[in-house]
Amino acid sequence: MEEEKIESVEAHLLPSNSSNSSNQGRHKKNKYALGCGVLASMTSVLMGYHVAVISGAQKYMQADLNVSDTQIEILNGILNLASLFGSFAASYTSDRIGRRATITIASAIFFVGSLIMTFATSFLILMVGRFVTGIAVGFSLMIAPVYTSEIAPTSMRGLLSSLPEVFINSGILLSYVSNLAFSGLPINLSWRIMFGIAAIPPAFLACGILTMPESPRWLVMKGRLGEARHVLVKTSDSPEEVDARLRDIKEVVGIPLDCSGDVVTVPRIEKNEENIWKEMFTDRSTPAVKRIIFTVLAIQFFQQASGTEAVVLYTPRVLEKAGLKSDTELLGATILVGLAKLGFILVATFTSDRLGRRLLFLLSAGGMVISYIILGLGLEIIDWTHEENFSWAAVVCILAVVAVVMSFSIGLGPLAWVYSSEILPLRLRGQGASLGTVMNRTMSGVVAMTFISLYEAITVAGSFFLFAGITAMGWVFIYFCLPETKGRSLEDIEVLFEK
Repeated sequence: MEEEKIESVEAHLLPSNSSNSSNQGRHKKNKYALGCGVLASMTSVLMGYHVAVISGAQKYMQADLNVSDTQIEILNGILNLASLFGSFAASYTSDRIGRRATITIASAIFFVGSLIMTFATSFLILMVGRFVTGIAVGFSLMIAPVYTSEIAPTSMRGLLSSLPEVFINSGILLSYVSNLAFSGLPINLSWRIMFGIAAIPPAFLACGILTMPESPRWLVMKGRLGEARHVLVKTSDSPEEVDARLRDIKEVVGIPLDCSGDVVTVPRIEKNEENIWKEMFTDRSTPAVKRIIFTVLAIQFFQQASGTEAVVLYTPRVLEKAGLKSDTELLGATILVGLAKLGFILVATFTSDRLGRRLLFLLSAGGMVISYIILGLGLEIIDWTHEENFSWAAVVCILAVVAVVMSFSIGLGPLAWVYSSEILPLRLRGQGASLGTVMNRTMSGVVAMTFISLYEAITVAGSFFLFAGITAMGWVFIYFCLPETKGRSLEDIEVLFEK
């Protein structure tokens, strides 16, 4: 049955004309891996949409259901905090029933969350809907990068591992378009339709995901070597890479390298979750493992503590402070922010394997620091002059907001997930990815639930100066602590952290 599904996907993704040419074979296999990565990352579109749609919908929700600013902060933050539960649940299901089934579960939960939000009649029901959606966000954040990194050949790992972030930002852009498209409807319908249309894609997506192959690494961990090799043949650049990838995975899992059966017994110790946690957090852990876990937590901390969630969730409020007044102006400018965000995600996606992760990280964090300082100064000038009309300072603020998301999207946004996924050893990947997601979502929730209160306490400009300082600390960490991983095999990267 598994082979039939794999062949079904291949029939759709690859040309029917086969060839023994190594160049053509490489093209076909990479195209197949790309197709699998795209399907796996589609849940990230839903995630991005649900995270950001409330940015433009909150004004209409407040008018329709009398929701306060504090309750809006809670609604924004609860999604991120609920994703913690989804992250741990995804860690469990991804190891027990597989990466592919976990992605399907995420789609189903997104469907349920969309319906609850659409028909909500009170703040309490809104909370339930956002909590359910948050669980799906946790599933998507944890499993999509893991699957794409495990399915990708070395030559395309940066590209495929960036796909979830590309699709997250595609979803964010779609949510901004939805905000503008439905803003002219009656208040009691506009925000409901913004959430309701997100219930349509998951039904089709779940069917498509079922045609994907399972992760070859998960198959090896379950002793299904024959199926794993079958998938590796279709997702590797050459027969030599097939053998190398399979050998590396078998070595990590503990299967003898000379074992060639289709189904083998995997040592029990590799399935013992308690042993995995002990290896990460007790004296049994090696210096390399300690450094890897610390690096994963730190890079996820700085990705969200840099304040990008405030820009995504509260863009209309920030632009309103900058001088834009009408809904059309605010939501139109928000779409411009979304386009910039998506465009530079694509730049990072197609250059990370050539320029490397480290350079893009440094450019990203440095650009954000400068943009935040300019944005803060522009807002201070507007506040000092009490300028009522659109002015040059407002233009500077809008361009600075665009520059913030552009800088974030060229490095910290997509590559934090790529880097975290590829430096974690296979035996620690499920639990390590969950820990990174926990840190990411916790900081995201803190920023989302405190931004309004923060800018009321220290002004909007002061908030962005604070984010500039935190991001500068992140730049220092990246410069001194992150080794380059470009072009290295997943199993070889652990050696980098022994130094």
